[in-house]
Amino acid sequence: MLQVSNLSVARGGMTLLCGVDFSLSAGQVLVLRGANGLGKTSLLRCIAGLQDPVEGQITAPETVAYSGHADGLKGQMTVLENLAFWASIYHGPSPDVALDAYDLRALADRPAANLSAGQKRRLGLARMQVSGCALWVMDEPTVSLDAHNVALFRAALDRHVHSGGAAVITTHIDLEIASAQLLDLTRFKARGLSGSSAFEEALE
Repeated sequence: MLQVSNLSVARGGMTLLCGVDFSLSAGQVLVLRGANGLGKTSLLRCIAGLQDPVEGQITAPETVAYSGHADGLKGQMTVLENLAFWASIYHGPSPDVALDAYDLRALADRPAANLSAGQKRRLGLARMQVSGCALWVMDEPTVSLDAHNVALFRAALDRHVHSGGAAVITTHIDLEIASAQLLDLTRFKARGLSGSSAFEEALE
């Protein structure tokens, strides 16, 4: 599903990570760990094809679903319209399953601009399901979610991997996924890069 080989990534002209190597098969979840500013977000953006690595190689599916700090929503469109839009872009499945998975059916006709932060996050995660992509790349997906909605996300992720999908995730919480593999990126920190300085945190 995913092979990352000897990868170096940078942000703002500064190399953050060097020599990153890992692989991910269908049915697996990989959780990336490391201090703020280490380069986790930059690595995910490289995997998703949103920026180029400094060097190295990424072998991934042609289409990858990415969830970053922005939710990728159109505020003037309703919850259902947003999901239908992304399903049409990706030629993915019907929004119905995603509405139920994230308890959004009662909000289906509400404009995204009128949602709370937690509701927007749930809608952004529901967008991953309607993409139909086998590989999910997710940067802190549980931000703004309470315990109940973290459980909804965990259940959706579990269904995804059990149906042959895979996911790479950064998170500072324990998702309680027994089969998840953990990779601490600290050992790939670029030489000369100090700890989590204010500058490095701003880069992330």
